[in-house]
Amino acid sequence: MRTHFDEVAPGVHRFADSLVNIYVINDGGALTVVDAGLPALYPAFEQALASIGGQVDAIRTVLITHGHPDHMGMAQRLQAESGATVWIHELDQVLLAEPRRTMKHSKSERSFVPYLLRRPRAAAVPLHLARAGGFRESAVGTPSLFRGGETLDVPGSPLVLATPGHTRGSASFCFPSFGVVATGDALVTADAMTGSSGPRIVSRAFTHDSARALASLDVFAGLDVAIGLPGHGEPIMTGVAEAASSARSAGPS
Repeated sequence: MRTHFDEVAPGVHRFADSLVNIYVINDGGALTVVDAGLPALYPAFEQALASIGGQVDAIRTVLITHGHPDHMGMAQRLQAESGATVWIHELDQVLLAEPRRTMKHSKSERSFVPYLLRRPRAAAVPLHLARAGGFRESAVGTPSLFRGGETLDVPGSPLVLATPGHTRGSASFCFPSFGVVATGDALVTADAMTGSSGPRIVSRAFTHDSARALASLDVFAGLDVAIGLPGHGEPIMTGVAEAASSARSAGPS
């Protein structure tokens, strides 16, 4: 499985495969990981940390932006290997507790079928999830919960932004001292189901409530932060507020 690892900003690294991004915030050697990818990525992720002199046991915190398989797949293993605290919004806690029943607890607005008919290559998305263990994930016991609006006392001191819509408990994390905001799937720059790129919300095949997801983009409008760290696609380097405006104009897909 091909992956890459690069520095987005001082102290901020992105680890990615062909589908999803994971971010590492290095706060004086103590690491916060934003999202936990897919289970099969663990060996490559461990090697990526070693390339910057880091180790899994330096991870203090795993922040989950939302409870979808491609964002929480390594969470249980990272917790077990490092003793890290795993955080998730209280409304998505059930998805972390029952990761193999995601569709029951967070039903999407539309079926995959129309997307597959229009773009057969979109079938690569569920296939990738299956091959990388996305439907065989382990539950995380006793996660820590947030609601939104609080600053967490963890490395990087992120401010939690509630950005519901993609799931009920979707959240983003602003790291003011690093000048970045991890937007999860509330604001992305690529959608593998439609083949679209540029700022947008995720297609309705994976979104619980697209109207609410569009409304949540207002959270980013007041942020004076240049760099956005989306769950899918390339980082936003020219202003998160402007990207959110573009995503609202693009609308749902």
